[in-house]
Amino acid sequence: MTIPAERWYRILFLVAAVYDLTLGVVFTFFYESAFALLDISDALPAYEGFLVLIGAFLFVIGVAYALIFRAPLYRNEDLIAVGWLYKLAYFLVALIFFALEGLPHVVFFWVFGIADFLFFLLMFSCWRMIRRAAA
Repeated sequence: MTIPAERWYRILFLVAAVYDLTLGVVFTFFYESAFALLDISDALPAYEGFLVLIGAFLFVIGVAYALIFRAPLYRNEDLIAVGWLYKLAYFLVALIFFALEGLPHVVFFWVFGIADFLFFLLMFSCWRMIRRAAA
C-alpha cells in the first residue's frame, strides 16, 4: 500500500470512529431526544434496552475504528474485515426493512444506510488492498 493511500484510509477510519462513537453516545444516552427530534417518539420500542444495546454496539465499533486509525493498517486486517462486515450488515438490514416494512424514519436508510454503504465500499477496498499487498 502506498503512503498516500494509507494516509487516506487512516483518515477514513478516523471519520468512521467519530461517526460511530457519536451515534453510540446518542443511542445509548439520548435516544429519547433523538426520536423526539425526528418526531417518531411513538416508534420507541416497548423495551428501550434494545436501543441502549444498539448504542453500545455502535460505540464499541467506533472504538475499533479508532484503534485501526492509530496503528499501521496492515496490522489491523482482521479488524478492518469486521468493520466492513458491520457496515454491510447495517446497510442490508436497513434496505430490507425500508423496502418491505418501512422504517420509523427515512433517515435510518437514506442517511445512516447510505453512509454505511459508502463506508463499506471504502473499507472493503482498503481490506482488499492490504490483502493484495501481503500476497
